[in-house]
Amino acid sequence: MGKSLRQQRAGKGTSTFRSPGHIHSGPAMYPALSSETYRGKVVELVHDPGRYVPLARVVTERGEEFLMPAAEGIYVGQTITIGPQARVEAGNIMPLGSVPEGTMVFNLELRPGDGGKLARQGGSYAVVLGKAGDNVIVLLPSGKEKMLSANCRATIGMPAGAGRVEKPLIKAGNAYYKWKVKARKWPRVRGVAMIAANHPFGGGRHKRRSKPSTVSRGAPPGRKVGHIAARRTGRKRGAPQRT
Repeated sequence: MGKSLRQQRAGKGTSTFRSPGHIHSGPAMYPALSSETYRGKVVELVHDPGRYVPLARVVTERGEEFLMPAAEGIYVGQTITIGPQARVEAGNIMPLGSVPEGTMVFNLELRPGDGGKLARQGGSYAVVLGKAGDNVIVLLPSGKEKMLSANCRATIGMPAGAGRVEKPLIKAGNAYYKWKVKARKWPRVRGVAMIAANHPFGGGRHKRRSKPSTVSRGAPPGRKVGHIAARRTGRKRGAPQRT
């Protein structure tokens, strides 16, 4: 009898697959939504394992303390402004409705008060394209245009830590620790590279599945691999061909 599949082992929640939440500094979120304009001071720049952008610990004049992705060029002791009357300077937090068109912003909220969801990775940023009533059109790092509420907050500038992907890992051990702090099992062995006892796609002197990769929703746990309950597979007829 072969060993259980990777997803079966992960479902047991052992230390190999469990997220190391205790090593993280905390959630990086904006403070509670407010219509006032107030100031905060950057008291510390924190390295959060698994997050490739440094965090800034900010203490406001109202006594609140929160973590946020640090803007490029921010420093300890800097005073930032939070609110609709803030100036357009790197590190300040403003509603999108108060941000001029063409400004680079990051850590955008999807909905007012959710703490920031979009463009949070090091070196990524969004651009305010225009305004339409109570909504603002922004250009996301993916190239997609999205319409958000004018009350959604964003930070002026771009996140620190750009150029991280340009540094080579050099050796496999570095990749192991890279994914370890992000709660991902690495290396990830392909199913077709296993023996038949360990995976439904394994076995034989070939590197192909040799069976359909679609399985039904009610398939037993040892067979539920590949495209589960897929409506269709393969290239769509008439789709452009890669060259």
